[in-house]
Amino acid sequence: MNNSLVSIIINCYNGEKYLTPTLESILNQTYKNWEIIFWDNQSTDSSSEIFKSYKDSRFKYFYANEHTTLGTARNFAAEKSKGDFITFLDSDDFWDKNKLELQMSYFNNLEVGVVYSNLWILKKNKKKKLYMRQKLPRGNIYNELIKNYCVGILTAVIRKKFYLKLEKKFDGRFSMIEDFDFFLRLSKLCFFESVQEPLAYYRLHGGNLSTVKKGKAIEEYEIWFKENKVNLSVTDIQNLQKNIDNRKFVNSKIDGRYKECLNMLINSKTNIFTIKNLIIFFTPIVLLKRILWYHQD
Repeated sequence: MNNSLVSIIINCYNGEKYLTPTLESILNQTYKNWEIIFWDNQSTDSSSEIFKSYKDSRFKYFYANEHTTLGTARNFAAEKSKGDFITFLDSDDFWDKNKLELQMSYFNNLEVGVVYSNLWILKKNKKKKLYMRQKLPRGNIYNELIKNYCVGILTAVIRKKFYLKLEKKFDGRFSMIEDFDFFLRLSKLCFFESVQEPLAYYRLHGGNLSTVKKGKAIEEYEIWFKENKVNLSVTDIQNLQKNIDNRKFVNSKIDGRYKECLNMLINSKTNIFTIKNLIIFFTPIVLLKRILWYHQD
């Protein structure tokens, strides 16, 4: 059994509401050799007081010199880590108690650079939904991730030597897709192992960046797509462009921008995506928000 030190990085900005359950889920881990790197991105609430109330030498607090994007904040926090393995848990998410113990056993294989798992999406503390119903890929999974990205950053444990091999760690321009970009580049360097069991909980609430800044995510995807399409196959380019266009359509519908929806429908080719968007267009917004988890109020 691998018993190496695991650095658990918590990037926090005004996370007081859910921080205690997050910290308790770490304290309850059956795997005990860990440290918390708590990176306070200049919070103005009581997050720091909550964290500092825990008198545990494994709890390590750092205050940012300036407020940054999430990508940059993750880099700064990782620089403070002492472990041979790093993992990220944001201040509103939490883990099953056996998460680290189950995952660390996979690192006995020295070729394994990342171990990730399925996860639960928790809606308003009541309903939960499994993130991925199909089997999670393992191995050299870059092509699989391009086709269907499935790595939840809150589930992943990373062997630090592979993290350090990346010339660029998390892209500081990104706050929404920094994990998508990061794990795609990392998947070119090492073997990914997957645990099919859900070991983490992503808490869905009105304050999620994915809810508050829906348009920002699209902007970041478009930046990434423009810079990387030269390295993609024709099929991957088509699929990624359809994904971006679909996100734009859904956001326009949710925000009540019906003229934009109509223009997109008129200018699109007749295919399964057009049919899907037609269904979305005529679906009541209340029902649509229930169906699409990332638009939860």
